[in-house]
Amino acid sequence: MRNSAVIRANGQVVCEKCLVADRPVARVRGLLGRRELPAGEGILLRPAGSIHTFFMRFAIDAVFLDRELRVVRTATDVAPWKARGARGAKAVLELASGECERRGIRVGQQLALA
Repeated sequence: MRNSAVIRANGQVVCEKCLVADRPVARVRGLLGRRELPAGEGILLRPAGSIHTFFMRFAIDAVFLDRELRVVRTATDVAPWKARGARGAKAVLELASGECERRGIRVGQQLALA
């Protein structure tokens, strides 16, 4: 796993400190065991087309991305013990609940790792 920032095509930061989970063990662990996810932090699960919040202690926002990291769906305020997915998603960016709204993340936006 490595840390990166996630930005929009125009350079605007979406997530300052994003953990890239691109290995099986890292993807399985995800956010499990954490008590919270602070604003500005997130985890990019890749590859992934769906997520679950089983055994988690807090709600999250999920940003579903295609192969080119274009937003195909957002799921906001996903409570513990829920599952979400999106057709065509190849990666999922998990953020603190409310971050999609605060950061203005919308379907169709192009994101990138910096």
